[in-house]
Amino acid sequence: MKRLAALFLFLVMIYPATAQEDFYDQGKIQDIRIIFHVKNWKHVMDSIFTASGGSDRLFCDIVINGQLLENAGIRYKGYSSVNLKDVKNPFNIDLAYTRHHKNYQGFTSLRLSNVNYDPSFIREALSYEIARKYMPASRANFANVYVNDTLLGLYSNVEAVNKNFITRFFPEKVNAFIKGSPATLEYPFGQNANLADAHGTDSTAYEPYYELESDYGWSDLYHFITVLNQQPDSVARVLNVDRALWMHAFNYALLNIDSYIGYSQNYYMYKDDNGLFNTIPWDMNMSFGSFRHSDGSTHFNGLTIPQTKTLDPLGLLAFAVSPRPLFTKLLKNDTLKRMFLAHMRTIVEENFSNNDYYTRGAYLQGVIDSAVKADTNKFYSYASFPENLNNTVGSSGSNNEFPGLKDLIEARTAYLATYPGFSGAPVILEQKHGPEFPVRKKEAWISVHAMGAHRVFLGYRYRFYDAFTRVAMSDDGNHHDSVAGDGIYGASIIPSGPVIQYYFYAENDSAGIFSPARAEYNFYTIQPSLEPGDVTLNEVMISSRNDVPVYAGENGPWIEFCNNTSENLHLTGVHLSDDQSEPLKWAFPDTVITGRSYLVVWADGDTTWPGLHCNFYVKPTGGWLTLTSQNGKPLDSVFIANPAVGKSIGRYPNGRGPFTYMNPSKEACNFIGTTPETGMLIYPSPARDQVTVEIKNVNQGVTFGIFNTNGQMVRSRSFGSSMEMIPALSAEMDISGLPAGIWYVRATSNDKVLTKAFAIY
Repeated sequence: MKRLAALFLFLVMIYPATAQEDFYDQGKIQDIRIIFHVKNWKHVMDSIFTASGGSDRLFCDIVINGQLLENAGIRYKGYSSVNLKDVKNPFNIDLAYTRHHKNYQGFTSLRLSNVNYDPSFIREALSYEIARKYMPASRANFANVYVNDTLLGLYSNVEAVNKNFITRFFPEKVNAFIKGSPATLEYPFGQNANLADAHGTDSTAYEPYYELESDYGWSDLYHFITVLNQQPDSVARVLNVDRALWMHAFNYALLNIDSYIGYSQNYYMYKDDNGLFNTIPWDMNMSFGSFRHSDGSTHFNGLTIPQTKTLDPLGLLAFAVSPRPLFTKLLKNDTLKRMFLAHMRTIVEENFSNNDYYTRGAYLQGVIDSAVKADTNKFYSYASFPENLNNTVGSSGSNNEFPGLKDLIEARTAYLATYPGFSGAPVILEQKHGPEFPVRKKEAWISVHAMGAHRVFLGYRYRFYDAFTRVAMSDDGNHHDSVAGDGIYGASIIPSGPVIQYYFYAENDSAGIFSPARAEYNFYTIQPSLEPGDVTLNEVMISSRNDVPVYAGENGPWIEFCNNTSENLHLTGVHLSDDQSEPLKWAFPDTVITGRSYLVVWADGDTTWPGLHCNFYVKPTGGWLTLTSQNGKPLDSVFIANPAVGKSIGRYPNGRGPFTYMNPSKEACNFIGTTPETGMLIYPSPARDQVTVEIKNVNQGVTFGIFNTNGQMVRSRSFGSSMEMIPALSAEMDISGLPAGIWYVRATSNDKVLTKAFAIY
């Protein structure tokens, strides 16, 4: 223990600030040190892998950039990358193995790849960087990994796809979560995790081919497989189709064949609250043509590098060695086929044609050059490292021949440029909408000029986490589309939420095109006129001085606004005033208030200061404050009658309740002392669609779960995962659709578990 303490002190001295930097910053090499409690750790790790396939773990301590995390659990990662004769094997580390929520910068798991199929060292980090432009995908960079002070070498450091990852992209984390990862890989003719219904009608028969990452989900997976295979025309009821098309497009563009298209593995699926499974790519260490054992199609016994360069992106439609329904059932639809090719074209244009992949690859190699040179356990010579960015290295004609990224991608780009469906797409030009600020539950329209299109679709939704609805647009002169046949298409919608998020898709018989090009992952936004309750005056602090106000941050008066929705709302066109007879006194500039957050405007009358300063001064004697929507509709108001020195006046409950005196809590949840210091407050009770849970003095890593009387959790919401103590936290929990009766909220953090009952009517 003395040796461990000395090592820890030494590391803290070396890395005093690194722990506060982004753990997945691609410009920094991380320092990860594994400290085993047993001397024969290699023998034990090898034995665990041999006996259990790597599912069990060995205790160890981890020091990340000088921060010690004790009693983690470690095992080897993957199968093909592990070779017990090698010194440098990949690791899967669970930092929270013995203590819930133990983490580094919020991350509870480490995935360290040993770079054994990549002389360039950058395939994995570069591939994930490209994937993140189009779909949820892991962050990745590099780490020097040590065991008991001995450098093993430079590893790829990849963010785990786990429940923490899911909460970055989805509001809940208790739904079905599946990994396509067969227990025994069968090739080239095996089913693996291909999502075919070949294993019968019992969901348990599918368990050897998939891993369940959630507490439940086998029946959800089987239902999905049934619909995909037997009712493919209804697959949009159970699948985020566009997300799957992006994954396929990515795999074929970057020749990431060790994926669904090759051995039918290395992907995740998460079922969102819309009932749709979302695909998530995984394991890209053999992308850019490094894996060529099988394409799942005519080259089922392996591909040469020239064959890889010209791999047919629609080859599985002609022949597949085993069913690939997630591809073939979708792309039998001509429109979805053109959408898939449009996504491929976007990836090529945004990363290959402009040489961006090469620029980024050279940058990453520059970051790690000295670390690669110092890695005495690397699988290839240092000379192969820069060479493989451009040219093929390795044994000619074998699976140990690795194509140069530049040579491969230049040939791939040239091949795809002439591929049917890549050229001849319509051109999307000007778009319009009306009215300027649509009103909820009243008609709004959107139009677009699509030159050369035969069909145009509008995809839209009214909340970020909703699924998009796609409708045909018309060029008949009757849908706000100018005159018939002029190439301008229009459609009407009835907004029902705080935002309108939308995109266009246009096609002819040759090709299709999206606008924006990264849709549905990216989209355009129209901000409807705000409605009362969307954004409220939440707290007002009157200056404690009676003379000229001072600059914000000292004693100046301020007004806090609360966004009660989950959407990022634009305040352009919204007005604030201290005079009821002049409600449009000060207009917000182009300002965004993020979902479930706060915005402060300094009410000191001096607009010359940087930041948000309105053109009037909230006087110590009080007065009216009014908030007016973009179309002149009153949103909120408050009359401050008797300001109290040192006290603010704010809404309680936060965001929606009446105003009362309280201690100032600028840009934070309002409290008035009724929430117990060590307990929870739940209101309203009884409730119908939503309850608010307040808790004080809690670690930032807290999860609120809603349980029925049988102890089953039906909803959850998590906030961070660090052990930093915060004075107060307020969470709004969706209870819509739950039956009337007694329910329970349980708050779980690293240092406490609190449970309280409430009623639904």
